Amino acid sequence: MAGPLHTRFLGHWELDPSSCAYQQGEPPASGTYTIREESDELVFDMAWTDKAGQDHSASFRGKPDGVAVPFNGTDLVDSFTITAESRSELNSSASLKGETLMHATRTLIDDETMRIVQTVYLPDGSAPANRSVYYKRG
Repeated sequence: MAGPLHTRFLGHWELDPSSCAYQQGEPPASGTYTIREESDELVFDMAWTDKAGQDHSASFRGKPDGVAVPFNGTDLVDSFTITAESRSELNSSASLKGETLMHATRTLIDDETMRIVQTVYLPDGSAPANRSVYYKRG
């Protein structure tokens, strides 16, 4: 298969709310996840509706080269990394002062099914993980 490792991840993904297994926070009632290319970067756009009906969104971008880059906009994180591990694994990590605080693993189960496991590393040494499955749409 030719092309960059991340190509299979590109597209619009829809959350299967029944797949959510959250150890931290409440799982969303619905959600979408879009991964697209813009120049030499990947852009991740997430939107979700919580159980109370409130809409939320978040977005980030970067090169999938495994190189930590500065992250501005919050005091909780100062750098992040996006790594295309293989044609079926795409990861990202957020760090503060060189210490990883969050790691997300996106795994393609097949071309239409993506599992995301997001682990947060807390000061007490615990590492709760939130798991969810998304299906490719369109």
